[in-house]
Amino acid sequence: MNHLPPTGDDEWRLPNHAHVVVYDREDSDRGLLTIYDCGAAQNPPRAQLLGTLEHVDAAADIESTSTGRIVKLREKATLAEGESDQFSIR
Repeated sequence: MNHLPPTGDDEWRLPNHAHVVVYDREDSDRGLLTIYDCGAAQNPPRAQLLGTLEHVDAAADIESTSTGRIVKLREKATLAEGESDQFSIR
């Protein structure tokens, strides 16, 4: 499920205050990225993608959790897929 607006090949626009919940799986190279429009909104996720979040170059607060981390964006950003199932936020 991916309802993010594309900006180019393998790139998607993220909302200003998007929250990206990253679930890291110990037994696999692929985790789960769940993208919400905003942490305060009571909306379903905008996208769910299998893969890993390699790095974040946009202004964001990053919280560690027991299952991965939460990335709370503070500016407009783009989600880009580099190699297969490896994502970055810039």
